[in-house]
Parts: sequence; C-alpha cells; structure tokens
Amino acid sequence: MMNKLFSGSMMALAIGAISFSACTQPKQEETATASGLYRSDFQTTQDGKQTDLYVLTNPAGMEVCLTNFGGRIVSIMVPDKNGAWQDVCLGHDSIADYIKYGYEGCNFGALIGRYGNRIGNSRFTLDGQEYQLIANNNGNCLHGGGEVAFHNRVWDAKLVDNQRLEFTTVSPDGEDGFPGEVSVKVTYELTDDNALEISYEATTDKPTVLNLTNHCYFCLSGDPSRDMLDEELYINADRYTPVDSFVAVTGEIASVEGTPFDFRKSTRVGDRIDDTSCEQIVNGKGYDHNWVLSTNGDIHQLAASLYDSETGIRMDMYTDQPGMQFYAGNFLDGSFMGKKGIAYPKRSAFCFETQHFPDSPNRPDFPSTVLRPGETYSTKTIYKFGLD
Repeated sequence: MMNKLFSGSMMALAIGAISFSACTQPKQEETATASGLYRSDFQTTQDGKQTDLYVLTNPAGMEVCLTNFGGRIVSIMVPDKNGAWQDVCLGHDSIADYIKYGYEGCNFGALIGRYGNRIGNSRFTLDGQEYQLIANNNGNCLHGGGEVAFHNRVWDAKLVDNQRLEFTTVSPDGEDGFPGEVSVKVTYELTDDNALEISYEATTDKPTVLNLTNHCYFCLSGDPSRDMLDEELYINADRYTPVDSFVAVTGEIASVEGTPFDFRKSTRVGDRIDDTSCEQIVNGKGYDHNWVLSTNGDIHQLAASLYDSETGIRMDMYTDQPGMQFYAGNFLDGSFMGKKGIAYPKRSAFCFETQHFPDSPNRPDFPSTVLRPGETYSTKTIYKFGLD
C-alpha cells in the first residue's frame, strides 16, 4: 500500500539528520553479495546507531540480504528453471536511497508497525479511553503514521548464524499516539528448503493494539523494469473486506464469488485488475485489499501463492494470521529508482502483507488486535520458494 507520507522539506530534514560514514574500503576490494550489493553502502550512523547489511545463506545457495534500517528485506536470490539466479525482491542499493525514498511511503521490504494497514479516522478507543493517532493517509492512520514508526528506525540486530537474524526494538509509551511501551523481536530465518520465515514477538506494559507485518515487494520474473501482470495468483479465501474511495475498510465482509477478487483458482493477475465495472477495483485502483483467509490460522495450510511461467519460480505463502493484504503495486510510477538503476514502473511487483484486518480496533466484529500486559504477541509467516 502506497502513501505520500511527507513533503520534500520534511524528507530533506530527515536526510540532513543522518551523517553518512565514509567508505574506507575501495569498492574494487569489496566482495559484493550474490545480488550485487556492497556492505559499505549500508553502513552509516543515524541517531547514534549503526546501520549495516546482513546476509543469510543456506546450503542450497539461496541468499537473503537485509538491513537494520527499517528491518528491511533488501534482496532475495532464488534459482529459476534454467538454473540462473534471480533477485525476486524490490529495494535499493544503499541506505542513502532508502532514506531518500523511504519517507514517501514505498516501504520496500520494511517491517511495519505499530499497526500495519489503516486505522479509520486515525483514532480508536480501548478500555474506555480514546487515543488519537497521526493522520497520514486521507485522514486515516496508515502503517503507524509517524515519521519513525517501525519502517524508518534503526533496529538492534543480532546475526545468530548464517541462516537466522534477529531484529529488536522498543517503542515507548505514547509513540505516534499508541499506548504502552512495546518490546518487539522479529526473527528472519532462511531454511534449508528455500523458505524465508518471519516470526514476530512482542510484549507491552499497558493495554494496546498491535498489528505487525512486512512490506516486501515480490517480483518472480527477476525483471522489475516491466509489470508483473502475467504472474498467476492463488488466494485461499472465500471473502474479503471492501474499501471506500480512500481504501479504508467499510466494515463489510463480502464474498469473492463472481467478483474480480476470486482467486480460489490460480488466475493471471492482470485478467481483471482494471475491471472498472467493479466499484472495488475503482476504489483500490486495482488490487489493494484485505482477503479473509480460509485457513483458520493453520500455518500448515497454503494461504496464497504466486507463479511466474517464464522463470518457473513459485512462491507459496503460509501464515497463522487471519488476513492478507494483496497490494499490486498500483502506485509505483517510475519515480523510485531501485537496485541496478531500475526505475520501478506501475505493478512491477506485488506485496503479500499478512495481518489482522484493517481498522480492527474500531471494528468489534473483526478479530481483535488488543495486546495486554502479561500476554505475548506471537505470529509467523512463511514465504517458500521453488520451481513449478
């Protein structure tokens, strides 16, 4: 989901607040990652904390690169049907570019919190007390709302081993309007069978609401210079949550039957994405909606999948969350310069944001996102890559 968060002047102030460390090692003496990244391009200091690039590899040769700036996935290298390695994740080549573009809301590969997706009217009531949040999306609060939120902060990082990385942070009471001091740990694990598992844990000292997700843009063709409308999508969901003209949920839960939102059989993404006879397609400017998964929280059931026939790469997604926002990159417009100097065009990659439903704090009939002291927020999502 896209949002123009801050003005150019605000972005300039944000960039100005960061002192970039000089690269002391010439590029020709550095070893690039399999995806062509250089660690020195990700090393700087922000608010007294060091940013860096971290690399996970497994015995099969798969590689995932991440940075602790925003807890972001930077690249994902997987083999195609011809044995060539493809980077199937959108992102940038340096911290400088993440700062330059990050405040505009693309959120490439970022951890999202405190609340992924939208909270209507930027407020909610919990235990009789109303909390006012930061409005950053047509009067609504999107992805936490604030300048820092979770996607623009430097997380503490611990590389456990070659296949596991832990990011931790503490969000103080009242940050961006949310109650409670919340301690968060997110673990990325690259398994032997080419799956990237993301595990989220959190605790709080006051009642609060929490809805964490990841905003990775997947491009299974490995070629983000063009749209991905030929990729085939499956979503294990009989229902979805309609939105208004500002892409905020209406509170209704509707059937996908007979609509462009029925992906219970694998279907080309582009077949119905511009069906303007459907009001929901018009409201979302394509697909930017939450599907109500039929998996009932069973992480062993396939929740969704994406397949590219040219590369033969397939991604299966599993989660214990009740919903998934499928966002088809409708607001990418070529203004974001990505890795290898590629300007990402409209619909050049897709997001699978596992989540509780948007605006759940204001919708008592939706699954609850309330977290209380003594409880542990715990959820997992798996993105498994293979060939079909």
